[in-house]
Amino acid sequence: MTSIYKSPAAGRVAVSWLNLDGDEQSDLTVHGGVDKAVYAYPSEHYAYWRDELPDSQLDWGAFGENLTTSGLLETEVRVGDRLRIGTAEFTITQPRMPCFKLGIKFGRDDIIKRFLESRRSGFYLKVEREGEVGAGDTIELSQTQDQSVTITEFVGLYGNAHPDPERLRRAIAQRATPESWRDYFRKRLS
Repeated sequence: MTSIYKSPAAGRVAVSWLNLDGDEQSDLTVHGGVDKAVYAYPSEHYAYWRDELPDSQLDWGAFGENLTTSGLLETEVRVGDRLRIGTAEFTITQPRMPCFKLGIKFGRDDIIKRFLESRRSGFYLKVEREGEVGAGDTIELSQTQDQSVTITEFVGLYGNAHPDPERLRRAIAQRATPESWRDYFRKRLS
């Protein structure tokens, strides 16, 4: 069972603590929960993937995202940044680490490796205030965490054989970093 197949929703969509109405996660052992309630993916990445995967159908939602965004890139947003979209509020918690279902969706054994290497991961959001969102809503960065790591830096801490100790400390110190990631980074630091 999977929820990776998405299509754009018309009208307003309710945002609850654990997901968007009508867009629930299938495998709650690895997806969903408060720290991964909503997955956002930058629309800017679609041009790159259309060049990389010319035979693939890449409509909005192709990467399993709940929200296809504009203006929020992994190189700029940080763990702990707060967003307002529609009447809902969110906190950025972590990048997406792809699972085998992305390979099934695209029918490619190499997509997970390519996805990670591209550093175009998208990011998960924790819902801080329930509300409603809809296509075309303005995304407002309402609070930034300048001392935190960017999503791109976070991915680099995972895939790097010799991660920067200072970045590891910053990721651990950020309250929005999920505890499972903090534990992982503590082990990397020691």
